[in-house]
Amino acid sequence: MNQTESVVLVPGLMCDATVWRHQIAALGAGRHIQIAEHALSDSLETMAERLLDEAAPRFALAGHSMGGRVALEVMARAPERVSRLALLDTGYEALARGEAGEREKAGRYRLLEMARREGTLAMATDWARGMVHPSRLTDSVLMDAIHSMIAAAGVAKFEAQIRALLARPDRTRLLKALRLPTLVLCGADDSWSPLPRHEDIARHVPGSRLVAVPDCGHMSTMEKPEAVTTALLDWLNS
Repeated sequence: MNQTESVVLVPGLMCDATVWRHQIAALGAGRHIQIAEHALSDSLETMAERLLDEAAPRFALAGHSMGGRVALEVMARAPERVSRLALLDTGYEALARGEAGEREKAGRYRLLEMARREGTLAMATDWARGMVHPSRLTDSVLMDAIHSMIAAAGVAKFEAQIRALLARPDRTRLLKALRLPTLVLCGADDSWSPLPRHEDIARHVPGSRLVAVPDCGHMSTMEKPEAVTTALLDWLNS
């Protein structure tokens, strides 16, 4: 690959460069790495526009969780600027109608109220229990890193990003139109964005590669950094 290749890594809900720490170190040799910053954007579309304003003219694009949805919004706006795409522990459908959608809203707003009432660290401690493989819940180094990252983002950012996620568009047709090297990756035990959803994404995207990381939950880049980094290097070098 070109030694000056640019790679944009997009964090998810309440995440920052911490979620990509291992990948930044490994992918940065000979490449320019940019971490997207969502600030207080309250729509995926605004996040995508912000990314495009700050990115190189052409770049590889990887998004984790909500960041994968932002990456799809980038593809909807400027596909000619993206050389390859990686979607990690993410989704592509709009908020479900009916009871399922109402349950999601209620769950997200419950966490927001907890953050307002008890602080983002208390909310992070509650929320993160379902975000990692059960075997990692006693890994204090991992869990402290996740809790601290979420807590540092603050309530205002949490509220803005919840609004963005609840208003997310359906991008099924976009997936079917993609024509670039695409990696679809998730933790095999991700309960937030489960493997069958990623199998659907891979079926929709022509020529994509699906990677399921064993014994891993939603926070794949932090739970199994070596496996994720290896997959991303293969994607970049293919």
